[in-house]
Amino acid sequence: MKILDRYILTSFIKTFLSVFIILMFIFILQSVWRFIEEFAGKDIDLEILSKFLFFLLPNLIPLVLPLTILLTSIMTFGSFAEQYEFAAMKSAGISLQRAMRSLIFFIILLGGVTFYFANTVIPYAEGKVLNMRKNIAQVKPSMAIVEGTFNDLGNINIKVSKKSGPNGRNLEDVVIHKKSDNRVGNHTVIKANHGELESSENSDVLALILYNGNYYDELVTRTYQQKQRAPFVKTAFDTYVLNLDLSDFNDVDLEDESLRHYKMLNTSELKIQLDSFSTDYSVNRENYDRIIKQRGGLQRALNTNASDSNTKRKLPKRSSTDNSKLAQVPDSLNITKEPYDLNSNLSIDSLFWEFRSRQRMQIFNVATNSVNSIIPQIGSKKNQFRQKEVYLNKIEMSIHSKYALPFACIILFFVGAPLGAIIRKGGLGLPMVVAIVIFLTYHFIGLFASNSAEGGSIPPFLGSWLSTIILFPLSIFLTYRATTDQGFVNLDFITTPIEKLFKTIKTKVFNIRSKK
Repeated sequence: MKILDRYILTSFIKTFLSVFIILMFIFILQSVWRFIEEFAGKDIDLEILSKFLFFLLPNLIPLVLPLTILLTSIMTFGSFAEQYEFAAMKSAGISLQRAMRSLIFFIILLGGVTFYFANTVIPYAEGKVLNMRKNIAQVKPSMAIVEGTFNDLGNINIKVSKKSGPNGRNLEDVVIHKKSDNRVGNHTVIKANHGELESSENSDVLALILYNGNYYDELVTRTYQQKQRAPFVKTAFDTYVLNLDLSDFNDVDLEDESLRHYKMLNTSELKIQLDSFSTDYSVNRENYDRIIKQRGGLQRALNTNASDSNTKRKLPKRSSTDNSKLAQVPDSLNITKEPYDLNSNLSIDSLFWEFRSRQRMQIFNVATNSVNSIIPQIGSKKNQFRQKEVYLNKIEMSIHSKYALPFACIILFFVGAPLGAIIRKGGLGLPMVVAIVIFLTYHFIGLFASNSAEGGSIPPFLGSWLSTIILFPLSIFLTYRATTDQGFVNLDFITTPIEKLFKTIKTKVFNIRSKK
């Protein structure tokens, strides 16, 4: 390696490491602030918190690394241009492409390492983080009482309007549904004006003391009439103590890794899961489509031909839309059936009026009841299929994202390096502003594309690659402008006519004044 290449590579790597450490520290603080509610008040050991933050680091790479490469490129080449080092290189016959040669090899190597990291290390760390979050959330269920909603706590569902006091131990407007062991459903309701949580150290029992309330217990009756006369027993109390066994809640293994998620898989595993889920999704849709057609009688209408009960004349050909309207004709009607011709053009009205008025009413009622019962089921099933589609899109995007990240790093280098040579400014001032603007544009385009791909508006491929595809022409444009010693944008075609116009006006005004 020549001295020039070693100098450029050393300058870039030094700046790269410094920027990477600073940005990683900033993103770690932001992550701690994001997860602080999950850890607060749960007496988590410092060792567990340290492990959580350690495994969180790889998950920040997709955000930190592209921004680091972009900012480092602008700072390094901006510093070279600002100190006239590029001018010295060009005077010695060294072009910008020649100066970037060692860094191009470094960035390509970094892209390969990034793909390996995204395919192996990040899924492993993501699995650790997801499982630790799940386990930490179960350590202290007393902290899980959220105001205004029912919370599952042991053998009760509890709702409070407000919490106050140390650690939220004082509760107001308490409503409790007790779970029944021998009966299905919740048959006991407790309401109190206020309550208090008390527990002692090294104890698995949480005492819930309720004040000024009522105890409602539903009675078991033999008949519905008896239940209407005596629906429940009401008991008033001044003080009621409810002991909750939390031994199962606090006995949580923080090292448990039973949770499985698509973010924890590498590309080969994701492809297997995508293929399996796609096959299962297609089979379920086909089965449900067949079931709906069978319930609606569409297949029977397609395979049979109704004829008048007296004349037994063959019906003209009819469209498939008309056939679906005949789906609800009951077999009990006195109709002669023959093979049905799908090419018929006879309208449904002409067939409908062939029946007697009573039979027409039967057909109408059967069709209406069938449609009213099937539509809600179809709506519910449609939502289920929609959720499966979103999940399949996420899996496919996860595969493409592992390939898109290293390419994004390479393209951002070819955006930042020529841009630094154009703006000719080093340090953390203007380069930081320019880098943040470009990165935010890249990041928000990626978020927009990802959300659109999840909903199916665009293909999952574009959801992962759109931001990179958009920046690719920009990298070519900036590299061309920098290698040809041109500015970011050539505004001469705008400024030159304006200057000529002002010179013309100035000349005319001077001539008028000289004549006077």
